[in-house]
Amino acid sequence: MTDLFAAAGLDQSAPRPLADRLRPGTLSDVAGQDHLLGPDGALTRLIGATSMGSLIFWGPPGTGKTTVGRLLARDTKLTFVQVSAIFSGVAELKKLFEEARARRRTGQGTLLFVDEIHRFNRAQQDSFLPVMEDGTITLIGATTENPSFELNAALLSRARLLVFRALDEAALGKLLDRAEAAEGRALPISESGRATLVRLADGDGRALLTLTEEIWRAARPGEVFDDATLLDVVQRRAPLYDKGQDGHYNLISALHKAVRGSDPDAALYYLARMLDAGEDRLFITRRIVRMAVEDIGLADPQALVVANAAKEAFDFLGSPEGELAIAQAVIYVATAPKSNAAYTAFKAAMALAKHAGSVTPPKVILNGSTKMMRNEGFGEGYAYDHDEPDGFSGQNYWPESIGRQKLYEPVERGFERELKKRLDWWAKLRAERESGT
Repeated sequence: MTDLFAAAGLDQSAPRPLADRLRPGTLSDVAGQDHLLGPDGALTRLIGATSMGSLIFWGPPGTGKTTVGRLLARDTKLTFVQVSAIFSGVAELKKLFEEARARRRTGQGTLLFVDEIHRFNRAQQDSFLPVMEDGTITLIGATTENPSFELNAALLSRARLLVFRALDEAALGKLLDRAEAAEGRALPISESGRATLVRLADGDGRALLTLTEEIWRAARPGEVFDDATLLDVVQRRAPLYDKGQDGHYNLISALHKAVRGSDPDAALYYLARMLDAGEDRLFITRRIVRMAVEDIGLADPQALVVANAAKEAFDFLGSPEGELAIAQAVIYVATAPKSNAAYTAFKAAMALAKHAGSVTPPKVILNGSTKMMRNEGFGEGYAYDHDEPDGFSGQNYWPESIGRQKLYEPVERGFERELKKRLDWWAKLRAERESGT
């Protein structure tokens, strides 16, 4: 069979993707993680120590987490065992732990690399704790999701967190140079096309090399792709965005903060990113409503009307026409005067209500519905505001045990400027009537 392959000029082994063929052979070859692997990097220092300890690698896809784990095992003379949390369960983990214990009895340590460790549930994550504590395994857990939210506190407390960064343009450029050197040929794209290719990779080295292979396969002899042709050939990589995970929360947070910071251009950019990635439009409109009540409030009461109208317009028109209504709402809330005075006052009121307990309102503002209640003074002395000068009685509505409180402090912006004038006027009238002047 071997002779048949040789006679046909074929390699008997299956073809390997470019990303696999260019996998770094040493830690110094890993691109884009100098803060970890440079001369003074965190991992460089750990390798020089007597004991490396367990680690959590957190970072986006294609940044070298698995490769670094494999190379660390080699450099620290540990047996490398890799599992994926997507395909593994408790039974397989128990088997791996027993095998690690057997190795340990012969003096050989085990580096267990767990890909997508955040996919394990809480009970499965807890199963690592005993074997981490007694030294049966050195754990390296790799995750693309925020460990603070996805991993047990007990697991995090026993491992050091190391953050892998998305590859920058320089690091991705080095990968392209390596690919061309390995293939012995230049990539058939223009300089601007090369820059576009780097942007399409979105910081993911593996994606860059996959796109590079696609370009070599698609190019005809002598053909050189410009920007437009390149996008047609690779059909554009989907945005790095998971609607249920960090990408989803990062972009909606960026949109909200851009609105709060009154930057409509940045807000529109993040909105476009989310729409382009297929985000649920209802989720976006809900957040815009929240912006209207949390960050604008009574500085512009119309903001809430516009936010709700955008939701109704999208429900009526659908995509893509209805997305313009969402964009208009984003521009409106971003350019509206900002105030969190209502939001702050509501939180203060809730805190006061919980702290003060079930305090009875003053009898003067309670209805004397029965003769007995009237005999007890319920409603006695109540002043009907519409019958008072200026339509304002200045009466005290606070329980005696609490006393008058100041919760709402309007700002000198937008409509709240007018509200502040009203409150100041009523405060003046109240002071005059309380003093009898």
